[in-house]
Amino acid sequence: MSELFTEAMAQLAAGVAVVTARDGRDDLGTTVSALMSVSLEPPLVLVSLAGSGYLTEVLLRQDRWAASLLSSGQAAVASRFATAGRPSARLLVAGTPHHRGEHTQALVIEGGVAAIEAETTKVVPAGDHTIFIAAVLAVDYVETALAPLVRLRGRYRPA
Repeated sequence: MSELFTEAMAQLAAGVAVVTARDGRDDLGTTVSALMSVSLEPPLVLVSLAGSGYLTEVLLRQDRWAASLLSSGQAAVASRFATAGRPSARLLVAGTPHHRGEHTQALVIEGGVAAIEAETTKVVPAGDHTIFIAAVLAVDYVETALAPLVRLRGRYRPA
């Protein structure tokens, strides 16, 4: 059933984002397609991460993180952050415009359609994933002229 479930969910287009956090002197991040708005008042988002991932381990220790919502021209960035055994996020953003979020000190990738900084308010175990519900601390930028990057049927595509 899990194979059929995976195939069924691949039929649903989802926006692609890179979630990053600063852990002491290190930076880390991962590509996600499970990031969504939860509430307007107060502004809340949620992200679902693999329960066994290192980023999940870090976000269980510290609450602040950033999400860069990628644009259609950033599929290579999404692929770099999705690769298993990847190096520090600082190496993954080399050559890609970025800055540190004022509220989180996490890496924020520029050139996407938007970027937010968030602080986790609730953690919910969910099967083999962990859901982080977070208050939005800041919207770093919004670029409405760019098309978002989406994932559909196992591939990155422009919206």
